[in-house]
Amino acid sequence: MSKRLANLIAPPSREEVNACWELCRLNNNMGCWTTWIPTAWALAMVYHAQPQISGAAALTWAAKYFVLCSGIKSLIMTIDDILDHDIDALVVRTKSRAIPRGAISLDRAWLFFSIQVVLGIYLARTLLDPVSCRFAAIAAPLFVIYPTCKRWMYFAPITLGLMFTVGVFMGWSTLSLTNQLPYEILVPIYIGGCCWVWTYETIYQHMDKVDDIKIGIRSSALLCGRYTIPICSATAITFFSLLMYGGYLNGHGIPFFVGVLLAAVLLLSKLLRTNVDCPGDCRDFFLQTPLIGQIIVGGFVADAVIARISNGIAL
Repeated sequence: MSKRLANLIAPPSREEVNACWELCRLNNNMGCWTTWIPTAWALAMVYHAQPQISGAAALTWAAKYFVLCSGIKSLIMTIDDILDHDIDALVVRTKSRAIPRGAISLDRAWLFFSIQVVLGIYLARTLLDPVSCRFAAIAAPLFVIYPTCKRWMYFAPITLGLMFTVGVFMGWSTLSLTNQLPYEILVPIYIGGCCWVWTYETIYQHMDKVDDIKIGIRSSALLCGRYTIPICSATAITFFSLLMYGGYLNGHGIPFFVGVLLAAVLLLSKLLRTNVDCPGDCRDFFLQTPLIGQIIVGGFVADAVIARISNGIAL
């Protein structure tokens, strides 16, 4: 047995276990929320559209998807750190991550990623319906493509949005009692979700723009430059408009629209106060992201529950 193979399959040290925890970003739930929230929108929408679906079934799937989205977040973060380890070593904010500082070797990180992939495939095939599995399979290559995007294009948030928002289709397919997806409703929600990702990810990328310029990395923050706030305001407004349009087509009422308007006020007011040259402002805006999505989830759920109660339908 070669020394490299022996090192690869050796039991992990405590430092490597901690490094794996870091690679997964299990110390924060940002990635989990941003992948779960679009799925939760879809679950609430199909629960509203199909009165035969019980609240218990919707809540059960919401819980299952939270676990699955935690795994997806962990897998994405791991491959991102593996493929970006050379760049991370040159950026002030990321040079202390597990791989650049030597807490785990690149070979062992790849092994950890492979284990996650096998487990993820098993869980997806065990828990999800065939249509949802197909959507997951379509999005999977983007997990690997996304970390490379900023090396060759300025539009990495688009790739991120395409994979983060795919839960819109998966959530509906999983809970629906029919085999048909209402694309006329879900596609606007999906595109809107991608616009939301562009908004918060572009602001987030401003945190690293000084280092990005030094090492020749492309980012949407550098692309937008001093026009970032107007552009992100436009993408945010597009997000909320498409979300309301999809909700309108699905028959949602006042509670849903109130939730969307509240989320819009919070996001846009924070965005207009953000100084993109101040990393602290960019971080604060980014950290508000889960709250925006959660408020919208609350609007969807409140509307569905109130509609059922008003019409005498069991929850």
